[in-house]
Amino acid sequence: MEKLEELRTLFTSLYPEACFSRFQHVLESHREERSPQLKELDRQRQASGRWYLKGGMIGMTMYTDLFAGNLKGLEEKVPYLKELGISYLHLMPLMKMPHPDNDGGYAVEDFRTVDPLFGTNSDLASLATTLRENGISLCMDFVMNHSADSHEWAQRAKRGEEKYRRYYYIYPDRAIPDEFEKTVPEVFPATAPGNFIYSTQLGAYVMSSFYPFQWDLDYHNPDVFIEMISAMLDMANLGVECFRLDAVPYIWKELGTSCRNLPQVHVIVRMFRLALELVCPAVILKGEVVMAPRELKAYFGTREAPECHLLYGVTTMVNLWSAMASQDVRLLEKHLEEVFSLPSHCRFVNYLRCHDDIGWGLDEDAERQLGIDPLRHKIFLYDFYSGAFPGSYARGQLYNYDPESLDARSCGTTASLCGLEKARIDHSPKETADALGRIILLHRTCYAIEGFPMLNSGDEIVQLNDYSYMNDPDRAADSRNLHRSPFNWDKACLRKDPSSTEGFIFTELQNLGRLRSVHPCFSDDACVRTWLSHNDSVIAVRRTQGEHDLLCVSNFSDRTQSVHFDYFIGKYRDIFTSSEFEPGLGLDIPAWSCLYLEKCKDE
Repeated sequence: MEKLEELRTLFTSLYPEACFSRFQHVLESHREERSPQLKELDRQRQASGRWYLKGGMIGMTMYTDLFAGNLKGLEEKVPYLKELGISYLHLMPLMKMPHPDNDGGYAVEDFRTVDPLFGTNSDLASLATTLRENGISLCMDFVMNHSADSHEWAQRAKRGEEKYRRYYYIYPDRAIPDEFEKTVPEVFPATAPGNFIYSTQLGAYVMSSFYPFQWDLDYHNPDVFIEMISAMLDMANLGVECFRLDAVPYIWKELGTSCRNLPQVHVIVRMFRLALELVCPAVILKGEVVMAPRELKAYFGTREAPECHLLYGVTTMVNLWSAMASQDVRLLEKHLEEVFSLPSHCRFVNYLRCHDDIGWGLDEDAERQLGIDPLRHKIFLYDFYSGAFPGSYARGQLYNYDPESLDARSCGTTASLCGLEKARIDHSPKETADALGRIILLHRTCYAIEGFPMLNSGDEIVQLNDYSYMNDPDRAADSRNLHRSPFNWDKACLRKDPSSTEGFIFTELQNLGRLRSVHPCFSDDACVRTWLSHNDSVIAVRRTQGEHDLLCVSNFSDRTQSVHFDYFIGKYRDIFTSSEFEPGLGLDIPAWSCLYLEKCKDE
C-alpha cells in the first residue's frame, strides 16, 4: 500500500505518530460505508482516467435556494440542466450555518449536516443520485479555513473546554496577535480590519482572518485535521463528486510569515488527495487559489505527487473583463501564455462570473512591462464596471472599496456588465446588439481556453442585476448580492423563443456545449496555445489534435479589426456562420465578435 505509507509519512511530518491509527480507522470505516453504486462509480472513474477533462464537460454554479428553493426543488429542475448540456453542477455552501450572518454560507456551524433551509442529508444524497443518473457530477464547497463562531466546537471553547480551545488560535492578550499582525495581510481591510477579534465570552483574542463570526481552525492540532477529513468523506459518501477547497492557501499559520501558501498547506492538501484516492477515487478536489499562474502551479502538486485535480481560473476571469473594458488583449495574452505553458496535469475551471466579486488582481509586473500603471488601471476598471467612467456601457457596483489603498472590487451579472441593462434602459437596439455581441464574445473565448467552462446560473438567460437586496437590512451591506438574485423562471421560459434575447443566448450556449463535446480539438489531449494576431485588440487561441486544427479569434474592440495569421494557408470556415476566410492573407473581424476557424476539408 504505497499510498497508505506515503500518507503515514506525511501525517507524521505534522502530527504525532500515535494519532495515525485513529486517522486510518476513519479512512477504513468510510471506505466500508461507501455504497455499492458509489464503489462502482469509483471503478469506472479509475478506468476512464481524467473524466473531468473530457471535452463535453460544461459546468454551472448556483445557490440552491435562489435557483429552486431547496434541494428537492432542485432535483425537479435537473431536466433544465440537462437541456443546457450541464455535466458538472457546483452548489454554493449548503452546510448548517447561522442566520443571517453567514457570509453566503461560508460560516459553517456543522460540517456534516445540510442546513434545514435547503433540506436534509437524505435530500442531498437523492439529488446526487439523480444528477449522476443524468450524467451530471455534483460539486460542493468545502470550507477548510474556519468555522462559524456558533459551531459546536467554538461554543464548547467559549464554555472553557480546553480540548476545543485548541481547535482555534486563542490567546489571552495581544502579545502574539500583535506579532502575527506585523506580517499577515488583511483580507478585508475596509470591512473586517485585522486578523483577530476579541471574544467577550472567551475573554481572549481569536484569529479571524475573514469576518469576526468566522474563527480560523488550527491545523497544528491533529484532531482538527481528522475531523475535517472525516466530514469531507461523509459528504463524498452521500454522492458528492468534487469538493471546492475554499481559501485553501490560508489553512496553516506560523508566526513571522504571511500565513499564506506555507509548505504545510501542500502537505495537508496532498493528504486530502491521498485520502480520497484510498476511500473514494471517483472524487476530485478543486482548489480556490487567487494568485498568479506561476504561483498556482504548486497547488496542482507534481505528476508523481498531485494535489488538486483542478483550480478555479480566477485570474483568467479577471483578465477577460480587463481586456473587454480596455479593448486591449495584451495582458490576457501574457496570462494565457503562462497558463498554457503549465505542465499537462495542471487544468483550470474557467468562468466569467460566479458568486463572488471580480477582484482586480492582475499581474502588476506584466502591466509595468506593457507601460500600464497598475493602480490607475485598477481604478479605471472598477470605475468602468460601476458605470462611473465616461462612456461606459457597464452597470455594476463596487465591493470593499478602501479609500486609503484605493482598492476595490466589482459586482454585477455578466449581462449587466456587458451593457444589456443600460441598453434596455435606453431602449436602444444598437446598444442591445453590442451588448449581446460582448456576451457571446466572452463566452466563446472562455469556452476556447484550456480546461472546462463553468456558467453562473442566470447567465444563460441574460439575467440582469437585482437591486432589491438594498431594501433588505440583512443583505444591504454586501453588494455581492447584486448578482446573487433569485433565478427568473419566467425569463427561462423564453429560452425556446429564438427571437428573444433569452432564447438567443441560451441557444448559443447549447451550441457551444455541443461543439465542445464532439469536436476533436476539445479533447483532453489537444494542444492549446495562443497565436500571434499582430493586433492588440485581437487574441487568438489555437487548438490542435492530430490532423484537426481550430483557430479561435476574438476581437475585444468596438470596431472591425484587420488581422492576419502566419502559416494559416488556404481557406478556413467559421463553424458558427459557415463564412469562409483565408487567415494567412488577412481577415476582417467585426466588433465584439469571436470566430472559430476550421480548415476547409477540400483544402
